[in-house]
Amino acid sequence: MTFSLCVREPYQDADDSRQYRFGVAVTTRLPGVGALCPFVSEAGAVAVQSHVSETLGERTLSYLDDGLAIDDAVEALLNADDNRRNRQVHGVDTEGSVVFTGSQCNDHAGHRDTGQCTVAGNLLTDEAVLDATASTYESDAFGEAPLAERLVDALAAGIEAGGDKRESLSVGSAALKVVTTEEQGYRRFYNDLRVDASETPVADLRTTYEAALLGYEQSLDEYATADEIESLGPE
Repeated sequence: MTFSLCVREPYQDADDSRQYRFGVAVTTRLPGVGALCPFVSEAGAVAVQSHVSETLGERTLSYLDDGLAIDDAVEALLNADDNRRNRQVHGVDTEGSVVFTGSQCNDHAGHRDTGQCTVAGNLLTDEAVLDATASTYESDAFGEAPLAERLVDALAAGIEAGGDKRESLSVGSAALKVVTTEEQGYRRFYNDLRVDASETPVADLRTTYEAALLGYEQSLDEYATADEIESLGPE
């Protein structure tokens, strides 16, 4: 698995109530990463990589949903994990963050933690990938663009800085997920996207995002004042 970022963005809604956006984005030089690595709910966001574990990701979210802090949740799960030396786990909840890189993760492996954003990667060209990913997100944190777009920007910066060092692997993948605690009238089509097999996965993720955003805007024009809006489903 390659590199990913998890993000927490608190904000005030129209009623001046505290809300949160949580997001995860990931890319790797293997197909299908969107089915394995990113996990997000209204309680937080987490990525599990290097040796992936859907169970570990799902149980972390379950603990967060039950009110456990993310650092306590990840610590408890890793303490019971015989394969923790090969894991990378990082993420955010409403209050804090956690980063963990196991001792057996393949170089270059490392992580960054800014408090509201965590970044981790392995099999990277060097640590510049982590720095570029984190700094690009931080430079436009809480920006006007949707979080999904800014997550793609951060992944693209990591690719530009070197990305995954396994150049012999030509087919990769990328994915993003965003969830908000604020009740939405209907689904944002651009908040859950995957490119499962591509030679340019992050570039294709951007193209997919732009198409999904266009579809969202067109749906507003078509359905926003009609009864059919209900068929678009909840966020």
